[in-house]
Amino acid sequence: MLLALATKGTLMLNSRSHMYTAPILLFVVCLLPLCVTAQDPVTVLTGPELTRVVPPGFYFQGLSAATQMRNSAAARFGASRYVIAALVDTSGYAADVRAKYEGFFITDSAIRINGSELSTGAYGFGFSNDGKLNILDLAGNVVLSVSTKKDSTMKRPRPLMMTKAADGVRFYSGKDYATITSK
Repeated sequence: MLLALATKGTLMLNSRSHMYTAPILLFVVCLLPLCVTAQDPVTVLTGPELTRVVPPGFYFQGLSAATQMRNSAAARFGASRYVIAALVDTSGYAADVRAKYEGFFITDSAIRINGSELSTGAYGFGFSNDGKLNILDLAGNVVLSVSTKKDSTMKRPRPLMMTKAADGVRFYSGKDYATITSK
């Protein structure tokens, strides 16, 4: 009889612990989709926010060049992950460097450009006439080359800009663009 009562008490204790565990588990499961969808919202920076993050100049292949602030763009992924790009004054560079290098591209976290991975770092970049976006290390070596797409619906293309897109950020040179996503 005593064994039967002890067993009944154990069963009641186990059912009470499940009574509290189940609602907590249900609550956590319901919150998971919110955490996943709220991850890395993208903001294209403008005005003072843009001016704060874009450096006034950039070093590439032994020279420093001034940033063309009117042709700069930046996006913030989440609260504090940035991708910054700008055209620079390349007049001091040799013709072969000017042919491949248009400006700088800085990312403070790993990203994907058209699906290809790019590590954290500071790079040069150039859009080529054959429909490629080339990302270069500071010595001028190509570290990433991706095909661009053409946005024929764009009314007023600018030399350089970023726009928010459903799948990330579009990084434009004129009507040619590549899509940047957070990793």
